[in-house]
Amino acid sequence: MSDTITIAAADGTAATIALHGAEPVSWIVAGREYLWEGDPAHWNRHAPWLFPVVGASAGGRVRVGDDTFPMAQHGFARDLPFAVAAQAPDSVTLRLGDDAATRAHYPFAFALDITATVSPGRLAFTIVVDNTGETALPYGLGFHPAFPWPFAGGERAAGAGYAVVFEHSERPFAPQVGEGGLLLRDEQPLPLDGDTLPLDPEIFTEALVVLDAKSRWMRFAGPDGSAIRLEAEDFPHLAVWTKPTAPFLSLECWTGHADWAGFSGDLSERDAQRLLAPGAQARHGVTLSFEAAGA
Repeated sequence: MSDTITIAAADGTAATIALHGAEPVSWIVAGREYLWEGDPAHWNRHAPWLFPVVGASAGGRVRVGDDTFPMAQHGFARDLPFAVAAQAPDSVTLRLGDDAATRAHYPFAFALDITATVSPGRLAFTIVVDNTGETALPYGLGFHPAFPWPFAGGERAAGAGYAVVFEHSERPFAPQVGEGGLLLRDEQPLPLDGDTLPLDPEIFTEALVVLDAKSRWMRFAGPDGSAIRLEAEDFPHLAVWTKPTAPFLSLECWTGHADWAGFSGDLSERDAQRLLAPGAQARHGVTLSFEAAGA
């Protein structure tokens, strides 16, 4: 069996999804690739899913009751194999369930289904979290896709005409990121001009995080008027990230975020962590769209 699945729409829009992490590794629109290639010289991932936490956990561990468990940054889903639950020419559903390996880090019963669907110029995801256990399920979920920068000609430089445009004007401050990736209560200014963040590689030392964003979508806009748009459903936090010398830009949506520095509570008490009742189900959505110049 192949370790990837390719789905396609009638117009030729296509996506390839890896079973490893249910990670999209290709998104082709009008014959062009719009996902980051995953060059390990810069960042070896393309568009990982983050579960059951987003960001760093204090001390690299989470506490559940009287016990603590090791927890990698962004959780473990991105590093585990998913099973094929359903497949059609233009869609695929991949599933991750709990087992002995996940319970060594996260002692909960769950099922995580990620459905990818392509349509002309679009790649949409429906994410369903099921609590299959008998106790409340604390979870965080995020999506971390990266796109080539530049993708529409020009340069990856200040003043080159690339920007991130939000649905609404956002508060021009982000939490600082401290040791070990933990969030600090101190803030850093964001060079936002209303709803627009002009892009300059030098502004990125860590992710620029918009907590409790007003916007549900943001556009990575090119100098020719084309754009890659990410629209999120039930993801209250947004982030923009790259490395100063890496030729990609990541647009991210999160339900939760990294621990605040100094946090030592139970995982269920982690700020922004969702709590899902026994037998309950939660649904989230993300849609990537390519907007051609002049469209």
